[in-house]
Formats: sequence, C-alpha cells, structure tokens
Amino acid sequence: QVQLVQSGGGLVQAGGSLRLSCAASGRTFSSYAMGWFRQAPGKEREFVGCISGSGGSTSYADSVKGRFTVSRDNNKNTVYLHMNSLKPEDPAVYYCAARSGSIIVTTPILYDYWGQGTQVTVSS
Repeated sequence: QVQLVQSGGGLVQAGGSLRLSCAASGRTFSSYAMGWFRQAPGKEREFVGCISGSGGSTSYADSVKGRFTVSRDNNKNTVYLHMNSLKPEDPAVYYCAARSGSIIVTTPILYDYWGQGTQVTVSS
C-alpha cells in the first residue's frame, strides 16, 4: 500500500510559476512510476506528465510540454511538478498517482494509488 500526500498549489497570476509536491509512504518508492493528472470542472481527468522510477524517463502532454517539468527525489520519496508560464487554461485540481513498475503510462486507470488532489488557480 502506498499513501500519497500532496502539497503546494494555490493562486498564481498568469505567466507565473508553482511547484506541486507529492510525498509517498513506503520504502520502495523508486519501484513506482509516478504521474500527474488534472481535472477541471465538468471535464475528464487528463494526463499532465509522468516519470519513471529511476527518473530517467519522462513524458508530457502536448498542452504542457516545455512549460511543466516532472522530477523526483527518491531519497525523499517525493515527486514534483514544476509549472512555469501558467496559462488561464491550466486551472484544475491536480493529482499525483503511482503505479508499480518501471513503464511510464499516460492512462489514469493504469495507476494504482492517488493523492488527495490540490487546487491550482490562475488569475489573468
């Protein structure tokens, strides 16, 4: 069982930056691929980015590529979502997720554990 606790988020002006953190319980954090997803009101949960257990592989949605970066610190059992150049279309509840194994995937249903979600709001 893995528990994920998120922190960060909040209100930022368009063009600004935020960092989300997701801390995981357990001793085998590096054996989990981690993903970030977001869900805006009335919309389906969508993929944002993901990272392999070692941190050597990442993948991003086209909508955030070049602006968002996923990183992880396996010594701290934490994964991060660095968000730069935030746009009015980025506001949503952001979720981190974990799946056992080394393969990174972009489909929410393939993730086993989820964080509690954190709100990101962008003011214009």
